[in-house]
Amino acid sequence: MTQTTFTAKEAKNNFGRLLDEARISPVTIKKNNRDFAVVISIGEYKRFEEMADSYWISKAEKAKKEGFIGSKKSQKVLSDIINA
Repeated sequence: MTQTTFTAKEAKNNFGRLLDEARISPVTIKKNNRDFAVVISIGEYKRFEEMADSYWISKAEKAKKEGFIGSKKSQKVLSDIINA
């Protein structure tokens, strides 16, 4: 996938073009010659959200199958670690 890059100044001065490019592929914004942000289409954003949701659902299902200690025991474990 080809990725377009804009400097922060170019992004500011060509915002419409940046949005058009982001519909096609992610656009990297550089600030002070360093990667600073990425602009993506709403479709890509929703796809990432769905992937994250699926990941956390699978983690929750795995924890449920393997057993989990519950919130009170979790708080005690964390408290013991913090106060160690």
